[in-house]
Amino acid sequence: MPILTNSGRNEPGLASAVASRTCRVVHLTHNDLDAVGADAIHRMRYGAGGVFTIWSSVGKFSQFFSIVASCAGKGDLLSISDIGYHHEAEAVAGRAKANGWVVEWRDHHRWREDEIRKIEKAVSSLHVDTSVCATAIVARDLEPANEVAKEVARVVCDYDLWTHADPRSAVLGQVLQRKVNRDHVRDCLVQGIFTDEQIERQYTDIRREMRAMMKKSLRRSTILGAKYRIAFAPLYGYPSETAHFIRDHLKTDMEVIVGKDGKFSLRSVPPISHLIAREFGGGGHPNAAGGSFNFTVVERFAWWLLRRSRHFEDLVKAAESC
Repeated sequence: MPILTNSGRNEPGLASAVASRTCRVVHLTHNDLDAVGADAIHRMRYGAGGVFTIWSSVGKFSQFFSIVASCAGKGDLLSISDIGYHHEAEAVAGRAKANGWVVEWRDHHRWREDEIRKIEKAVSSLHVDTSVCATAIVARDLEPANEVAKEVARVVCDYDLWTHADPRSAVLGQVLQRKVNRDHVRDCLVQGIFTDEQIERQYTDIRREMRAMMKKSLRRSTILGAKYRIAFAPLYGYPSETAHFIRDHLKTDMEVIVGKDGKFSLRSVPPISHLIAREFGGGGHPNAAGGSFNFTVVERFAWWLLRRSRHFEDLVKAAESC
């Protein structure tokens, strides 16, 4: 029983949908391959009809968490995966507990010790492990003896941790750049299926589209920095793949792929992406993170017209001070 929420389409009805749920498990997770893998394993454990899934962007998580926490839990499980600590999340978790939810949180992003202590006091269980993907944590906790779950975790970790040794992971990761494929891929993973005609067809179409977008981003890249060679480029789609494409062609140390509203994806050779992103209201992993420059209307226009922003120098300073 999934509900697609990260687009914003269904936000007004989310509270009523949660309140009228028939499932005993609400899974609040991210919206990429790792989240899809984690959701597949939830369904292996609780059944396809036993999980109410809420896909969320990082930026929408606090809002969605608050909405669910405000609904009556009735002793049901609220399982959070693949999303890191957010400011004052412990207060929301406390409210969820008071309203009858059993809250479990599994994540593989970087948490500070004080953040871990805050959340541990407010939830039934918290598992943070940066050495694996979130899917692997979920598989270890929910389906430890399930060989299909273990294989799903291996494939997802290959993509999410940038190992790229298993070609199946790249196909699935890119296919899930289109959210329309999310439920189909998840349902395949539940059965231990990693490819089919629909997945292959979508992958071929995406590869064709993606190359044109990456070339456009490369042409409009700007290089800054002294300590590190940092590329700033506009986002037309596929941020991770675009970053790799730019790195291969421009031999950069970091790639900042910037959307029209100022939200950015950051990739880096030195393991400091998460530290930089925190300076811009975001977070993530040592080599892959995201944040936002919070462009004003004027700054959006300047970025569109000139492909420059005053915020870029701030990011360079943050990077070179790490």
